[in-house]
Amino acid sequence: MKLSGNTILITGGSAGIGLAFAERFIKAGNTVIVTGRRESVLENAKEKLPSLITRVSDVSVKSERVALFDWVTANHPEVNVLVNNAGIQQRFNVLKADAKNNWSYFNQEIKTNIEAPFQLAMLFAPYFATKEYAAILNVTSGLAYTPFAIAPIYSATKAAVHSFTMSLRHQLSETSVEVIEVAPPAVNTDLGGTGLHVHGEPLEAFADGIFEGLAEGKQEIGYGTSVARLRMSRDEVDEHVANMYKATKNTIE
Repeated sequence: MKLSGNTILITGGSAGIGLAFAERFIKAGNTVIVTGRRESVLENAKEKLPSLITRVSDVSVKSERVALFDWVTANHPEVNVLVNNAGIQQRFNVLKADAKNNWSYFNQEIKTNIEAPFQLAMLFAPYFATKEYAAILNVTSGLAYTPFAIAPIYSATKAAVHSFTMSLRHQLSETSVEVIEVAPPAVNTDLGGTGLHVHGEPLEAFADGIFEGLAEGKQEIGYGTSVARLRMSRDEVDEHVANMYKATKNTIE
């Protein structure tokens, strides 16, 4: 990936992985726009990175996704990189989930993790294809390859984005748009709730590792424990998923 001279839109960029990426892109000489649902969190991000451009946007809502595309292309027409990073993770036991009366809670994960990156990629792809260089980065997960049974919707949504990214890469292969997948392992952020990932990879080391992969021109980039997952055999996947479930099932019982 060309790491400097871009104008980059990062969804879910006000904290965690998105903000760590924003910081590195700014240091590399890029203009960076980040979105998030909470204005106060965006303000905190801008205090840390004064050159950051922020925009309040809930990408789980169709009208806000379209409005975001219209606003970015009107106010920053030079935009040439989209990082689909926004995501939420919910852990639950399907035997205890009230899917009849509480579906909106579960559907929020689908809208944020699937609808948002799909539609934003489809909105920006034709716009980017007119440019000399552009890129779409989709942040999936090691769980796209080895599902985490106690986070079934999250794992499935990330698998869907992985599949979509592969198709997008082929469809855009004859254009100027590079398509990249970043598949994190567990990273020490607040994804899913405070304290759930304290044993994950350190955020700064993870972000540095991903940027090394970007500099090397990789199209699929893992880090730490997710590297091996990208190429596991089916038998290895089955064993890994079973072991993960045995180790964690008591947390949702």
